[in-house]
Amino acid sequence: MNENSQIDHHMTPIEKLLLENKAWASEVKADDPGYFERLSHLQTPQFLWIGCSDSRVPADKITGTQPGEIFVHRNIANMVVHTDVNLLSVLDYAVNHLKVQHVIVCGHYGCGGVKAAMTKTDYQHVLNMWLRNIKDVYRINAAELDAIEDEERRTDRLTELNVKEQVNHLAETSIIQRAWKKEQRPQLHGWVYGLKDGIIKPVFEMNAKSHIDPIYQYDGL
Repeated sequence: MNENSQIDHHMTPIEKLLLENKAWASEVKADDPGYFERLSHLQTPQFLWIGCSDSRVPADKITGTQPGEIFVHRNIANMVVHTDVNLLSVLDYAVNHLKVQHVIVCGHYGCGGVKAAMTKTDYQHVLNMWLRNIKDVYRINAAELDAIEDEERRTDRLTELNVKEQVNHLAETSIIQRAWKKEQRPQLHGWVYGLKDGIIKPVFEMNAKSHIDPIYQYDGL
């Protein structure tokens, strides 16, 4: 056993992360000496990505993009909840200051949040509250979902319907409606990523000409 492997063996997971960071930064700088200097002065992403917190679905890796190209918000099961100030502040900043052209809600098959919402398990206060939003999506689409006998296929379909519902939630915000009225942007996209094959499946989209239920429309924008 050499000295380096002995050091690795005694390292804590946090120390290993910090060491990997130094190695990555050195490698990037060796390949492109001006990389970090350029990046520190520029952020002009075309995309806002609303994704799941699942560690297997990193936005940049699965789309092959570089830092600076995608503005990212992630939470359990990629939800757009109308009382979530965190999500709404990210959306506001991305749409009104970064001027993104596209907002993507990307779910993924095999999502633990979607699976949990389909059970009657009590996950205690905070998680119950969050999963309730997915249960609402099931209730709205119960006729279609209950007709699917295979549990995995039913879960996959709820994943798709959940993404569609979250895109609708985006369109129901005054943030998106104002940008649509004034600048005809951004386009909204609902995608689902396949953990088994790495492929993204587009399932839904909306743009400035899309219909919104009148109850959610704002006047005088």
